[in-house]
Amino acid sequence: MRPRGRRSDEPPRRPEPQTRINDAIRVQRVRLIDENGEQLGIKSTREALEYAESRNLDLVEVAAQADPPVARVMDYGKYRYELEQKAKLARKHQTQINVKEIKLRPKIGIHDYETKKGHVERFLNQRAKVKVTIMFRGREREHPDRGRDLLMRLADDVKEIGVIETQPLLEGRNMTMVLGPTKNAGVKRDAEAEDTQRSEEEVQGDGRGEVDAAVRQPEPQPRAQVAEAEARVQ
Repeated sequence: MRPRGRRSDEPPRRPEPQTRINDAIRVQRVRLIDENGEQLGIKSTREALEYAESRNLDLVEVAAQADPPVARVMDYGKYRYELEQKAKLARKHQTQINVKEIKLRPKIGIHDYETKKGHVERFLNQRAKVKVTIMFRGREREHPDRGRDLLMRLADDVKEIGVIETQPLLEGRNMTMVLGPTKNAGVKRDAEAEDTQRSEEEVQGDGRGEVDAAVRQPEPQPRAQVAEAEARVQ
């Protein structure tokens, strides 16, 4: 058996940034660009550092492969922040595609078909793609048209919220079809959720009203006070 490596108690080190800035620039000369984008020509690295320091900025190596390397004067912290914000915005606009899979048999019963169709509708309303697979066994492979008809029937039943993105394709013992959500997918679900939330808020409001009304009702008077009041009337 190979001996296990020793476990180090030292915290993991962060990888150093590939972009070299300030004193990390080891070359003798750089082609200097100022904070406004103007080229100042070839300067010694020390002169370039002094120029950046005089403006309270950083000297950043932006083209290490050039001869000599190109260095630019900038606020490196602000530059990194802007890059991170752009990357964050790009990730936010990326659409994550979820693919669900539903498997059917060519001789599926009516009840099972309705159940499977309900799953497909639920996935489409979640704005996910659905891969529908027909599994053939034995002699069922001799009648692929039955599987294709079943897939087209399913596509027609959910056509309001799903559209065929990949036509039925027979691969070995399976036939597959991919459905994608339409613009109407999830619209009804969102509307129902909004109506449910509104109804719950109304019920809660009525409940508070009934409690307030109950509190405002006069408390029953004791019997002695009632008898005294009747005597005064007489």
